[in-house]
Amino acid sequence: LALAMYAYRVRKYIGAYFAVLGRVDAVVFTAGVGQNSALVRRLVCDGLDGLGIYFDAARNEARNGDDVREIHADGSPVRVLVIATDEELEIARQTVSVIRG
Repeated sequence: LALAMYAYRVRKYIGAYFAVLGRVDAVVFTAGVGQNSALVRRLVCDGLDGLGIYFDAARNEARNGDDVREIHADGSPVRVLVIATDEELEIARQTVSVIRG
């Protein structure tokens, strides 16, 4: 139930931004859950066809080691991407920046 609610809320935000902006260029999954959970990505993207977000389940499941992976279906007007991040490295960089002033 928790994952279903999480995905529902993310879909609501995508829909809200679509309504305000008039279009969606890309949906980007990153960081811990977005980068590592094919299930969460699938749950979020299910039912977004009406916004032009066409998801490719096989690409979603495949791991190729690339920093940027495209997981949208061929011909999808909206790109769906998984982008690798290193949160710990970014925290360290920001900490050094603050310490150095």
